[in-house]
Amino acid sequence: RSSWLLLAPLLTPPVPVITAPPCSLCPEGAHRFQWIRNLVPEFGISSSHVKVLSSPAEFYEVLKVQIKAAKQRVVMASLYLGTGLLEQELVYCLEETLEKSLQAKGSPDLRVSILLDYTRGSRGRKNSRTMLIPLLQRFPEQVRVSLFHTPNLRGLLRLLIPERFNETIGLQHIKVYLFDDNVILSGANLSDLYFTNRQDRYILLQDSPEIADFFTELVDAIGDVSLQLQQDDTVQMMEGMVHPYQGDKVAYCEIANRRVMEVINSTRTRQELLHAKTFHSSQPGSSLLSQQGSQASGSLKPEPDTWIYPLIQMKPFGIQIDEMVTETLLTEAERDARIYLTTGYFNLTQAYMDLILGTRAEYRILLASPEVNGFFGAKGVAGAIPAAYVYIEHQFYSEVCYLQQQERVQLQEYSRAGWTFHAKGLWLYLAGSNLPCLTLIGSPNFGYRSVHRDLEAQVAIVTENKALQQQLHREQEQLYLCSGVVSTSTFEQPNRYVKLWVKLVTPLIKNFF
Repeated sequence: RSSWLLLAPLLTPPVPVITAPPCSLCPEGAHRFQWIRNLVPEFGISSSHVKVLSSPAEFYEVLKVQIKAAKQRVVMASLYLGTGLLEQELVYCLEETLEKSLQAKGSPDLRVSILLDYTRGSRGRKNSRTMLIPLLQRFPEQVRVSLFHTPNLRGLLRLLIPERFNETIGLQHIKVYLFDDNVILSGANLSDLYFTNRQDRYILLQDSPEIADFFTELVDAIGDVSLQLQQDDTVQMMEGMVHPYQGDKVAYCEIANRRVMEVINSTRTRQELLHAKTFHSSQPGSSLLSQQGSQASGSLKPEPDTWIYPLIQMKPFGIQIDEMVTETLLTEAERDARIYLTTGYFNLTQAYMDLILGTRAEYRILLASPEVNGFFGAKGVAGAIPAAYVYIEHQFYSEVCYLQQQERVQLQEYSRAGWTFHAKGLWLYLAGSNLPCLTLIGSPNFGYRSVHRDLEAQVAIVTENKALQQQLHREQEQLYLCSGVVSTSTFEQPNRYVKLWVKLVTPLIKNFF
């Protein structure tokens, strides 16, 4: 089981990059981004329903409060659930809430659905599966645990690659935490580091039933094509479903594509009808009586000033919506617009790099310094991954300098003693504005893995509301405050020395981390 089996994934051929079609944007304000609704559902909400969380501790506390308050549904999608005391406390919260639901009169309403990655969730003897089996045994009718297994890990490849390295082929990487009609979008996993000293991003959408319904249906769709965890720690597919690594790969991917696209398209149609109905009823001459009736019943919602667009990327299933939208945003960003882009793992796709280097907007790119990289201090080959990221960063910075773009494209490294860095997303400031009108938040890292290998989801949040724009601006400022600007001297520091073998191997394996 040599660590050099890390190179085994090279047996899987890379997939060519497909760029987004050109798109003309509307000219004014936040509404210039309404073209996104041609691809995905658009949810109009009040900005008062959006809350930006700032710390791992706050994220953890909100998770516990939301679990305890849930009455109808808890839906959690993550890479994995950790095995420490903090994670155990989350499981206890779920158990307590399910117990209360059981004791309520009539049949219990609460349903818990958990989606994790099969390879990451099965790592080690004590793992995500063993943490959740007691819930399955105690509440078999109310709890579902789905374990997604990439269809690209099969046959000889699956037999050859050892544990941990098998995670390089493809993962369930979506992070969505949903409680009744409240949704948390994040890049954070359900693990103690993400509850204590691993900095990420987290946005809570409160009282948003349509958005909660969408993500419930999305997680259900992925769950239906995933392995189902049983009470005895075995797994099996739903009856009649093609197996992800034993069955026909093309047939499996077609079914998965159909299930996910059904959710996206049906929700998009539903939201369009709702939008048309709302627009029609708000026109002059619409029934005053019906409006008064709505006000009397308390059902009249405030006019939306914020729009949520879910962006899904599942290249194994031929779904590339997030890639198309991200590339279009980077392409269309105007001169003097500013884009603050952050990733815990700086390994941009060639398409994203070309757009950043070839377009007109200003870029401030925040990435992890080697000491706050999640792989820093890891054993074996994994311990060299921070050095590989330094090498990739140095190559990109050299290209920026060669093109004399240092003023327009600036790299900044996050550094904070005792912490690691995992935040991802972007904030877009239109030319002449000191506040962002759009942010992307969710699981993608803007790297090759996010685009080509893993299942990813994020949302574009577009807002006209100044108070929410200020919240997003403060979030960006807080993260960038802990950073220093990268210069030529950065790479002359002793801790930036990259061994020759790392330089030689990095181009071969950069598509896998």
